[in-house]
Amino acid sequence: MAVPAAPVSFAPALAELDAHNLRRQRRTVRRGKLESAEIELDGRRCVDFCSNDYLGLAAHPQVVEAFIDAARIHGVGARASHLVTGHQTEHEALEKELAAFTGRERAIVFSTGYMANLGLARAVTGRDATVYGDQLNHASLIDGGRLSGAKLQRFPHGDVAALEQQLAAQDSGTALVLTDGVFSMDGDLAPLPALAATCSKYGAYLAVDDAHGLGVIGETGRGILEHFGLSPTQVPALVGTFGKAFGTFGAFVAGSEDLTQTLIQRARTYIYTTALPPAVAAATCAALSVSIAEPWRRERVLALTRRFRELATAAGIPLGPSETPIQPILLGSAESAMRASNALLERGFFVAAIRPPTVPADTSRLRITFSAAHSDDNVEGLVAALPEILQPE
Repeated sequence: MAVPAAPVSFAPALAELDAHNLRRQRRTVRRGKLESAEIELDGRRCVDFCSNDYLGLAAHPQVVEAFIDAARIHGVGARASHLVTGHQTEHEALEKELAAFTGRERAIVFSTGYMANLGLARAVTGRDATVYGDQLNHASLIDGGRLSGAKLQRFPHGDVAALEQQLAAQDSGTALVLTDGVFSMDGDLAPLPALAATCSKYGAYLAVDDAHGLGVIGETGRGILEHFGLSPTQVPALVGTFGKAFGTFGAFVAGSEDLTQTLIQRARTYIYTTALPPAVAAATCAALSVSIAEPWRRERVLALTRRFRELATAAGIPLGPSETPIQPILLGSAESAMRASNALLERGFFVAAIRPPTVPADTSRLRITFSAAHSDDNVEGLVAALPEILQPE
């Protein structure tokens, strides 16, 4: 007679996370005044300094109205996948707007950024391929490489020379290079001109996830490719998301006609899932229009970032080299990061503590992000609170 298996217990693993200050906790948020950075967090009023709503578009009246109007016409769900009856007029309009915005032949909308990266990596590679990824890539890029079926190699953060050595050693098969444009935890930029030149030299296919750059970086907010003056030929695949600067939800891949057709045929995360709600697509179209028509939003968030850096430097607060709205303050241990985050919340500022495995061991941090919705008083108040809570005990 077979011996029954022991019941599964998750308690020891959870206790281990607790012991090292690594258990993640959800917070219940209620928005405060629309188009402000104020929120109610677990019943406590505070200023939100960790959202990715860089342009303050999540509550913009024009974006909200577009969502409501489209929901009245199309309902709240797409009802099917894009390849059945889910690809509706709002999706088609959004894809055309995205192609124009990015200067590409075509764009294809995915339901999430995670699905876009997984679908792209799987669609353009095979088992004879090798995927190369920056060591600090977003989890979706890492998992895209892992789940593609190809061999995965990672290179040290921003180290183009190391990537070149890896590419030179590959003797056959497709080479796909994946990188973030703006790295989400450090706010630094990928060395894209050098990456593009190296990929061209070795015939590697370069894909950039510019989730945190589009709408913010570049002279007109077209992202890191505009910032560096790189063409679609130099960077064949561009991934972007709507849940950051554009304030909505979903993602896209933009590139050539052949790339988008390949994704339609082979990207399992596109083929086998319900399409994005059409009201979200309509709201995203509106957000794109606002981002173009109101460039002051991009200028405002970057000005607030510069102001923060000036004040923080004068106050002796250690900062990294980031010039983007992502401003990390490294504290080392998870305990230190949690203590600092809680102390800021007591003073009316919510800044999340980022801990392993999201960041490498001993690099736990406060990840401060800025929005056009912040006021000067918000930024000055945060800087005034930081020196006291960062003092060693």
